[in-house]
Amino acid sequence: MNIIVPMAGRGSRLRPHTLTIPKPLLPVGGKPIVERLVEDIVAMSAEPVEEIAFVIGDFGAETEAQLLAMAERLGAKGHICHQEEPLGTAHAILCGKAYLKGPVVVAFADTLFRADFTINPDADGVLFVKQVEDPSAFGVVVTDAHGAIEDYVEKPSEFVSDLAMIGIYAFKDGERLQTELQKLIDHNIIKGGEYQLPDALRNMTQLGLKFETGRVTEWMDCGNKVATVETNQRILTLTADQVSIPASANISESVILPPCFIGEHVRIERSVIGPHVSIGEGTTVADSRIQNTLIQNDSTIENKVLSGSMVGNYAKLLGRSQDISVGDYNVID
Repeated sequence: MNIIVPMAGRGSRLRPHTLTIPKPLLPVGGKPIVERLVEDIVAMSAEPVEEIAFVIGDFGAETEAQLLAMAERLGAKGHICHQEEPLGTAHAILCGKAYLKGPVVVAFADTLFRADFTINPDADGVLFVKQVEDPSAFGVVVTDAHGAIEDYVEKPSEFVSDLAMIGIYAFKDGERLQTELQKLIDHNIIKGGEYQLPDALRNMTQLGLKFETGRVTEWMDCGNKVATVETNQRILTLTADQVSIPASANISESVILPPCFIGEHVRIERSVIGPHVSIGEGTTVADSRIQNTLIQNDSTIENKVLSGSMVGNYAKLLGRSQDISVGDYNVID
């Protein structure tokens, strides 16, 4: 089985944190979002994952090397594919067409999930969905009495379904998906200036292919600051038994309230940390009270009370404030 991970988006809703780091590489619970995503798919899949294709923008050689190493750690061959223009979800997947062969999972790298990943061998594909209260904010699927998908509706103004697509798709035949995606390009089937995956799915359904829904038990979004902080909280809760404080961390006169993630070479003095705090490696915290917050690497926080916040790399926060979103290299006193 192969995995294709479209992740070329700019992550504008998470600025300033995505000005220097691609959104999928932002750490949640001490690990990049995209790494958690592919790790979960590999762990849940009944078939071995052979190749993982990351569809990216111009992220630089360091990011590409990080992604390839990520795939290798998971026992797969990694590949870098480029989407030079933001031409939609269908176009992004097609940028990885060399790996659209055999069983394929397409996973957009701005969401994390938990699900029963058992795939019905009689289905041509499984679209993972979550029941939501307000379907008008999502793309939804419409199913028949037997649970088979009949239609796909983007942000319905009137109720047609409350089953929102979360951005994870499993296909039995990657080559067939490639053919249908290419048809959108060849016939210039565009909506809002982009080639959209649901248009290909709709055509495949009308041609008689059978798609089913896969229900997820957890859907954790990382689309903006508030959602990412909430996802960090949930990930720390789910992985609490897997996290320990590294020997290189220097913690004095402080209390750590689990679940928390403490990175290598972190220094914490006279502070109360937690619950639900992630602190990246090399960061120093002194005389502070921090809860429900994400802090990246090599930052300094002194005399702060933080809650529901995100702090980037190499930031310095001195003084007192709450609920902030500070990017890399900022100094606030």
